[in-house]
Amino acid sequence: MAIIDIEDQSSSAVATVPSSAMNGKPPTKSSNGDAAKPADVPKSRHKKKTSDAGTGSGSGAGANVNASATASGPVAQSGDKISGAEAKKRKKEEKIAKRAEEKQVKPQAVLPDLKAPRKVEPPAEVGRRGSAGSGPGTPVAKAHHKPTGSIQKSIPLRAAQPQTAAPVFQPKKDNKNVALFGHLYSQPRRTTVAAAGKDVHPAILALGLQMSNYVICGSNARCVATLLAFKRVIESYATPPQNSLPRHLTAHLSPQIEYLVSCRPMSVSMGNAVRWLKLEINDVDPDTEESKAKADLCEGIDNFVRERITVADQVISTSAAGKIQDGDVILTFAKSSIVQQTLVEAYRKGTQFRVIVVDSRPLFEGKHLARALADLGLEVQYSLTHAIDHVMKEATKVFLGAHAMMSNGRLFSRIGTAIVAMMAKESDVPVIVCCESIKFTDKVALDSIVTNEVAPPDELIIQGEPSTALKSWRESPNLQLLNLMYDVTPADYINMVVTEYGSLPPSSVPVVHRLSTNT
Repeated sequence: MAIIDIEDQSSSAVATVPSSAMNGKPPTKSSNGDAAKPADVPKSRHKKKTSDAGTGSGSGAGANVNASATASGPVAQSGDKISGAEAKKRKKEEKIAKRAEEKQVKPQAVLPDLKAPRKVEPPAEVGRRGSAGSGPGTPVAKAHHKPTGSIQKSIPLRAAQPQTAAPVFQPKKDNKNVALFGHLYSQPRRTTVAAAGKDVHPAILALGLQMSNYVICGSNARCVATLLAFKRVIESYATPPQNSLPRHLTAHLSPQIEYLVSCRPMSVSMGNAVRWLKLEINDVDPDTEESKAKADLCEGIDNFVRERITVADQVISTSAAGKIQDGDVILTFAKSSIVQQTLVEAYRKGTQFRVIVVDSRPLFEGKHLARALADLGLEVQYSLTHAIDHVMKEATKVFLGAHAMMSNGRLFSRIGTAIVAMMAKESDVPVIVCCESIKFTDKVALDSIVTNEVAPPDELIIQGEPSTALKSWRESPNLQLLNLMYDVTPADYINMVVTEYGSLPPSSVPVVHRLSTNT
């Protein structure tokens, strides 16, 4: 809207004219959607004023009209013209004044109560209530900004959540693995053929279960059984088309080895034997006929068993038996096949001596040795490790078997061996270890923690008794069972190691290992 002042000498009148009319545009609509009507302007606006010199037509004198909206166009006084820049400046000032007026009229926003339900009115009611309060003399503030959603929009109410039962507190299950040996709990020992690979040979399946259940026990027995099972695998093997025997047979043995390891970790002698077999397979000429190559491998396995185990045991037993004299009391621990063969060899030579077998739970391997020697006619005394101090006073020599001889001269054998060797050292009784070179390794062992085998803890429970203190050990809090298979005996407690290469001190183990692997 624009306000045009028409002045003469005698009177003045103020008329309100739409700014759109001055700019040549149609009149704009009001806030409620209706076009601005001329009836809202006083009648004096439509009367033509004439100015005469010295006289004035009083028809429009004193007719000042207050408009609800300010002018948006330039103000012209009796024919005076204003520049475009000045008109633009006036528009800007009027716009600022209008905004300041609206801020004063606009009510302060009140935050709604989120907890109380809000009544939402339809748009028609809101429009009628807003138009009823505004009269011809009430200024209506135009909304130049969109209202905030927190005032105009209805806030959706969150649906009531169903009442859920409080969670039942479940006590944390105790970890039954001993933390110090946590790295040894890799996987539980396999006791069935379930989930076995389809490429695993039936002979390997049977061997794995026998080793897992201690039907085949002992380093030498396990090594020989493994090589004989691999011999059957090779005999039934057929090279697929577009493949060579050296390359494919090595890959074919991998699932067999993995299954055996899942039943029970391989011994040092088994690892050396498998390593030798793979080298033999790689040395097979690809141009060799398959049947001849398989026959050569099977013959090589037989020669390996005969030379490295059978003949080696005979040499060791003969050499060690010569160290037993009449009247000796030989003390041994658990059951070792080479020690048993040594004692039998000395008895057959006519040497008069007595044997003390010291045993321990849970396998009680010494029972089988004591029964075998007693059936042969030897005088045998059987005792457990808790009486080692008493029986050591009677012993004159200690013969021990070996699971492996480490490169630093330490003995890796059935758990309890270290106690026997220490007690013998304390009593000045010589300790003689009988061990084949196939059990030698270039590894170093400083303790029984880093390298060992953890057997199932349930083996420590006495079977056959109706009630035992450890029967419900898994439900007992803060109770853990540890069933280690081996321990390490320091080289200082060993006087001699008898091998097929001769009798030597523990410090010479690395030399013999190099000789055995190069030949």
